[in-house]
Amino acid sequence: MDKTIETLYEQLHKELIQWCSCMTGDVGEAEELVQEGFVRAMAHVDELRMLEFKQQRSYMYRTIKHLFIDRYRKRRFEVAVEEPLLLPTTETEYSNCEWEELLARLPDVEGAILAMRYVHEMNSVQIGELLHLPPGTVRSKLSSARHHLRDMLK
Repeated sequence: MDKTIETLYEQLHKELIQWCSCMTGDVGEAEELVQEGFVRAMAHVDELRMLEFKQQRSYMYRTIKHLFIDRYRKRRFEVAVEEPLLLPTTETEYSNCEWEELLARLPDVEGAILAMRYVHEMNSVQIGELLHLPPGTVRSKLSSARHHLRDMLK
């Protein structure tokens, strides 16, 4: 590791974790943000070498703040866009085998996307990474899958 990054890490890591923990309310997420901030710093190490410590510190805070804002915006968008799975209420309970049959009858990869979202509790970004699809396409297919499933259950 570069000496500049190593020095920054030694001097700022705990301070940044505390600051991020206050912002996020979650130590694990704070550690992820700080780690990602240092990864970004490694990508710009040549620029950081030319700065004084105060400027390097400012760079780290600014970078991590922007990472936090980006994550917040992505989550807010996903929560606002995604509608809950509202199935028609029926007297009949479905077995796991019957659910699997219903999901298998859905077109394309809709059944897999529905299972990943509601059974495995993955978000559209995670599903998209697995299926090599953009998150917007995943959300669109998820919406379509819910409509198809509702139609099948009527």
